Amino acid sequence: MNRVTHVLTINQLLGRIVYFHAMFIEPALEPSTARGPDRVCCNHGPASDRSTVGELLPDSPWLALVEVAATLPAHHQPCLQADSACCATCRVTATAAAIAAGWAQTECRSYQRTEPDETLLHSCRLAAAARLGRAFATQHAASCPVLDRLTVPEPLPGKEELPLTSELLTLWANPTANTHHPVASWLNHCTGLDDVRQVLETRRTDS
Repeated sequence: MNRVTHVLTINQLLGRIVYFHAMFIEPALEPSTARGPDRVCCNHGPASDRSTVGELLPDSPWLALVEVAATLPAHHQPCLQADSACCATCRVTATAAAIAAGWAQTECRSYQRTEPDETLLHSCRLAAAARLGRAFATQHAASCPVLDRLTVPEPLPGKEELPLTSELLTLWANPTANTHHPVASWLNHCTGLDDVRQVLETRRTDS
């Protein structure tokens, strides 16, 4: 895959996150308490020479993740000193983690009417942070020691359990693959989480 195709694919996947969040997740969000900032990112410590937010994110499609995460305060943990000098890769991993956990919680509430356990949310956070963070770091040659320590847990939610979250995590496992299709294409025919819930219930009944 050449660089132009690679960038277009990444941009399309970022656009898919924005679309699904605006159409499915945001209308179903419930009032929540802010999770609060995390520890400082790797650019506020010794040998802080990583690529910064100010250098890489302005006017970048990746900035969409920051905007989406801002609507998920219960899951977003930005750097304690969040500013333009922050590590850009740390910013992406933090926002990706918030999006996956926020989606998983919202889907659970919409389909099962129960709260997801912390193990599920933690797994989704780690997987999204690692997968989207690595895609960003590879595209921008923006190494990060925090990203290097992340591992993807198993198992992750499946497409029959949490289809939006599952698709997010699966598509970003290998975002530049030559064959790239939505994991649950029927999502494209839904207009909200109520539609998704009805499809899931029908599929369970028919199986």
